[in-house]
Amino acid sequence: MRPPSYKAIVDEYAAAIRSGALPAGTRLPTHRALARERRIALATATRVYTELAAAGLVVGEQGRGTFVRTRSGYDGIEPSRALPVPRVADLSFNQPLAPGQGDLLRQALRTLASSGDAEALLRQHPPGGHRHDRAVVARYLLGRGVDTAPENVLLTSGAQQALDCVLRTLTRPGDVLAVDALSYPGVKLLAAAHGLDLAPVPVTATGPDLDALERLCRARPVRAVYTMPTVHNPLGWVLDRAQRDRLAAIATARGCVLIEDGTYAFLEASPPAPLHALAPEHTCYVAGLSKNVAPGLRFGFAVLPGRLLRAATSSLRAAAWGAPGLVTALATGWLADGTVARLERHRRADAAARQRIAATALAGLDVTAHPASYLVWLGLAEHQRPDRVAAVLAGEGILVSTADAFATGPHRPRAVRLALATPPLDALAGVLGRLRAAVEAIPP
Repeated sequence: MRPPSYKAIVDEYAAAIRSGALPAGTRLPTHRALARERRIALATATRVYTELAAAGLVVGEQGRGTFVRTRSGYDGIEPSRALPVPRVADLSFNQPLAPGQGDLLRQALRTLASSGDAEALLRQHPPGGHRHDRAVVARYLLGRGVDTAPENVLLTSGAQQALDCVLRTLTRPGDVLAVDALSYPGVKLLAAAHGLDLAPVPVTATGPDLDALERLCRARPVRAVYTMPTVHNPLGWVLDRAQRDRLAAIATARGCVLIEDGTYAFLEASPPAPLHALAPEHTCYVAGLSKNVAPGLRFGFAVLPGRLLRAATSSLRAAAWGAPGLVTALATGWLADGTVARLERHRRADAAARQRIAATALAGLDVTAHPASYLVWLGLAEHQRPDRVAAVLAGEGILVSTADAFATGPHRPRAVRLALATPPLDALAGVLGRLRAAVEAIPP
């Protein structure tokens, strides 16, 4: 009898999972057992599970096997946000706002309306922004240790567009992009959209495994390395100077480009020098104002070596040109008058206060976090699968992010990420207490 094709096996498992014949939590055969049972190659068995995972039907857990996922829709990279009960808290996304920011906005809009040439805000800006606006951002970046000329700064509609612009400029479909095994979900979405081959780099308690990265760069033609060296999302680490020096040395020796994401870097008051300062010709720096000012202020920037600017500008022109004039005027005004610096000081104090609350509420659990960040990585017990935990918490009115949203390789840790910025500060302890009780009540 001819063995079935791998597609037929995928379809068979998918039908059984969707019908409930294989209920959530079912442990599937190991890759080797599936290969023996179906008389297929081990690589083909792996392909079966890879396709089922891509369809959101199973999840692989390192050292434990492959399990049928809970199909609640509250896990994964794009979870449902429609809760079955009244919402208690959104811990899946950081939407930080400081008291009085609405008044700040009203005042800034009045100033824009009454000064200068208001019609200029309605005209099309050049892709990447006017030089004087780029100069404001360049001066701001000096405070982060990024010393660059205004000509090397491109303004964008948020950090995600900045990252998209850099990837469009650097890569072609099939190129290898090295990325931490746990990383920002947006880079996964962009890599898939651009047809890039994501190569996960194992993570340690203090940062990426740089020995593994070096081996990867020797074995494969790595085009770029995406990294968050200062307040990593989701693990919160801050790489020390020695780690940064080594990353810069790897990029220089191997001829690849470092993509340094500084989105959360403002939360570390005294960080080591950014990668851009150590290897400016091998580093593209991206960041924005969504976390330090407001998530609805879609204003970002990319700093690129001179040799990449023409291609990057063309990429922006082909996509969305960059930040709109009104948003640019608002953002650069706040950068220039010190409003952004004041908000960043408030954010650091607020994040530190929230981490202290979380440390008390989650004491004794497996928690990884930077002491002044808005993120907590919560490790789960062996029987607490992330998809199940997300579904249980949704039933309590609490949204969280599951580990598979951040995993860039085939294995998903048993963990969830908690974003602390959105609930009111005086409600956070109660929310985390409710979360803890719900998670600990999940039976083995």
